[in-house]
Amino acid sequence: MHQRSPGLRTGASYFQYPTTIFAVLMEKRSLVAGSLVLFLAVGLGAFGAHALKPLLSTDALAQWHTAVHYQFYHGLGLVLLAALAPQIPAARWVYWAFVLGILLFCGSIYLLSLRELLGIQTLSPFLGPLTPFGGSCFLAGWGILFISALRSPDGG
Repeated sequence: MHQRSPGLRTGASYFQYPTTIFAVLMEKRSLVAGSLVLFLAVGLGAFGAHALKPLLSTDALAQWHTAVHYQFYHGLGLVLLAALAPQIPAARWVYWAFVLGILLFCGSIYLLSLRELLGIQTLSPFLGPLTPFGGSCFLAGWGILFISALRSPDGG
């Protein structure tokens, strides 16, 4: 028989954690990923502010900083998720939505901001459409978290 994590709803749900160990692993994965994402965001922000500033146009530098900001927000979201994982039945879905959003949204904006510098202008038609898909992943993650919080009997 599986033991349920504290704070979870009873009854069958596709999103529920089957065991306590799964919640613990989810917490660790989210904390590791979140701290790595934040570490990289700080480094990429400094890189943009110092090394890229003389090399990029004002618009390209603003794009770079937009990617850094969204990476930072969603890195914090992953750390928050690590703290809330035992009470959020859909934590794994939120985790993957945020990770995919960071890769697609931030990654495409980083590359688009560097396209002139790297000579990859021909990739713009491919990279441009990835950005809204990544943004949709961010929205999906926050939406899933919101719905999970509403459905949770203890509000968390």
